[in-house]
Amino acid sequence: MTDNRTLTSRFPHLKQDFAASLVVFLVAVPLCVGVSVASGAPAELGLVTGIVGGLVTGLMRGSSLQVSGPAAGMTVLVYEAVQEFGLPVLGVIVLASGVIQIAMGLLRLGRYFRAISVSVVEGMLAGIGLVIIAGQLYPAMAAKAPDSGLDKIGELPGTLVDSFGDTGALSSLAVAAGTIAVLLLWKHAPEKVRTVPGPLAAVGLATLAVFALDMPVATVEVKGLLGAVQPPPLSAFGELAGIGLLGTVVAFTLIASAESLFSAAAVDRLHSGPRTEYNKELIAQGTGNMVCGALGALPMTAVIVRSAANVQAGARTKASRVLHGAWLLLFAALLPDVLAYIPIPALAGILIHAGAKLIPVRSLGSLWREHRGEAVVLAVTAVSIVAVSMFEGVLIGLALAVAKSAWEASHVKLDVVDEGTGPIEARLTGNATFLRLPKILDSLESLPQDRPVRLDLSGLHHVDHACRMAMDNWAARHSTAGTDPVKLVTAA
Repeated sequence: MTDNRTLTSRFPHLKQDFAASLVVFLVAVPLCVGVSVASGAPAELGLVTGIVGGLVTGLMRGSSLQVSGPAAGMTVLVYEAVQEFGLPVLGVIVLASGVIQIAMGLLRLGRYFRAISVSVVEGMLAGIGLVIIAGQLYPAMAAKAPDSGLDKIGELPGTLVDSFGDTGALSSLAVAAGTIAVLLLWKHAPEKVRTVPGPLAAVGLATLAVFALDMPVATVEVKGLLGAVQPPPLSAFGELAGIGLLGTVVAFTLIASAESLFSAAAVDRLHSGPRTEYNKELIAQGTGNMVCGALGALPMTAVIVRSAANVQAGARTKASRVLHGAWLLLFAALLPDVLAYIPIPALAGILIHAGAKLIPVRSLGSLWREHRGEAVVLAVTAVSIVAVSMFEGVLIGLALAVAKSAWEASHVKLDVVDEGTGPIEARLTGNATFLRLPKILDSLESLPQDRPVRLDLSGLHHVDHACRMAMDNWAARHSTAGTDPVKLVTAA
């Protein structure tokens, strides 16, 4: 009795955290496996990343209720890295990304990720979602997906037509469609039934259907936990000298960090507990990625689906996410053969559903009506990711967002007062930058050449070098027409 009271006093929320950890564990299993398979890696590696997310990152300070693991948002980038560099080098990429994340956290750079344009982030997620959907429709039809995003979309109609004449493809498509249907309809199930998380129910029912009906459907290949964990060999670290690999490391670091910290901001809105300490969260994510890289596992980010499930299940402290990591470890160690029964198209259905949730369909209409420029940034970022690649697409989105902000910030207005006699009074207000220089010069050059001009610059908040030089040159040219020199009035 005394021991129970002591335990309760030390861990007052243990009951709530224990229950929440089981919910998160049941949500995490199909997602960890699905993300890993879609990334071109052994299924067990997704579980390893989930375990590290719980037992390592989960113990560290940062965001108390956020849950980390392999994320659908990194699937495209990981798949590209595995195809280009190979699975052994993936561990090097992940480990190097973790080191950079820790360095950024120690340098207190975590808060700067909050300055990234929301439209770029939503566009990034939308682009990832489109590529995931297009890519996973192929395993849903028992077909091999093309490499590029455009080919994935362009070859879909032909692959769909071909699948109608193939019994195995039709069976696979039926399993994927059934999985998605369960996920969509699960929220309408009775409350007692909904105690089982939707992803677990969908995969479980698909597995039972395939087994009971003896359907010709591919299932997950199992190597065993120890067989799947392959630390990167020392020779793989030599690849870091290549520019291509360094670019991939930077992409991993920036995208994983942005996704984790934006997820933290979203999770903070779901509960009233301690707020996220962004720099410490970045260090925690980096530490987790270093461990994942050393084990040759997938990269880790905070995952909003698992984090939201954790909060909604009543979690109160970080104990829930640590326990969820312990349950994943027990599952991977004691029941790895269960994975071999999971149908590949069921996992494809899980990821298609997850990819669709990354696309902000509902908010896009209102964004277009209220902030058309932001909607353009979002759309261009998403399309660029599909057409080119993840890293280049995000860079294009960031460049467009910066250009848009610079253009909007450089408003300038010229007011002219001409009373018919005496000098013309011209007043510039706003921000005079090179972006608005054509407009400024057009307005000034339209003033009468045979009249003296008094140009008042005191209303300008900022004048860049290009504008100042251009206005000085205009004033000199205007004064050569035989009129009085242009009088420039600046702020005191």
